[in-house]
Amino acid sequence: MSANEHAKPDYDAVRARLVARAAQLGLQGADDAVIEQLLEREVPAAEPSTAECRRYYEANLRRFTAGALVEASHILFAMTPRVPPERLRAKAAQVHALATRAPERFAELARENSNCPSAAQGGSLGQLGRGDAVPEFESAVLEGERIGVLPDLVSTRFGFHVVLVARRIPGRVLPYEEAKAQVAAVLRRLGEERALGEYVRGLAAPA
Repeated sequence: MSANEHAKPDYDAVRARLVARAAQLGLQGADDAVIEQLLEREVPAAEPSTAECRRYYEANLRRFTAGALVEASHILFAMTPRVPPERLRAKAAQVHALATRAPERFAELARENSNCPSAAQGGSLGQLGRGDAVPEFESAVLEGERIGVLPDLVSTRFGFHVVLVARRIPGRVLPYEEAKAQVAAVLRRLGEERALGEYVRGLAAPA
């Protein structure tokens, strides 16, 4: 678990608070190292219970489906130090509006605008299943039911994506016994994010 992963919106301020707290505790070393030590000491990972895992599994069966595939295309507006994110998002939103109004032009728009090598194929990514894309992109394309241009831009570590889902191929829902390790991993990560958020807010609160 790292501050960089879980506190992006206010990263510099959060990082400064964590380094200051580490110094109070006498932790020494490079900033990243002392932050990791601090979080391991003061934000311990809680192991989800079997009951919590079963409840989450039953409420999110779509997440635990094996063999589901989508045929998808995208138009990537890649993050770059030279372009402010706000301007990049605005350009992506313009192209998203065009693609939504005229999905038959999607391949043309991809060839003209996408920063991904798939632009040469009209943005086609072929068939995608679990593990074939970064989690935020995977969730957007695999966990819904929509066919066509997705109603919102998909934001990932790479930038902003206009996404077209051409076809969905259903999979099978994994039995709980097969999915329980994956369920526990998801709940562990969500718990870490909540715990870190609460810890950082506590550091920011007046004494």
